[in-house]
Amino acid sequence: MKKKIKKPAAVSEKAPKTYRLSAPRIAAARRALGAPTDTATIEQALDMVVLRKELVDGLEAMFGVPIASVDD
Repeated sequence: MKKKIKKPAAVSEKAPKTYRLSAPRIAAARRALGAPTDTATIEQALDMVVLRKELVDGLEAMFGVPIASVDD
């Protein structure tokens, strides 16, 4: 039996937004992710950022030491 993965309710609620983003950057990300649309590209990229944060938080909790961000 496959385990169903529940997405938070906020993920399914979509609101129209307008952003000024670099077209070449979106195209490059879309190719890299294999996403069908620009919106799917942005959603996947945001999901990856959230996942990275969850992984870092989990590792910090598990090992008890802070993990420095590459931006620090």
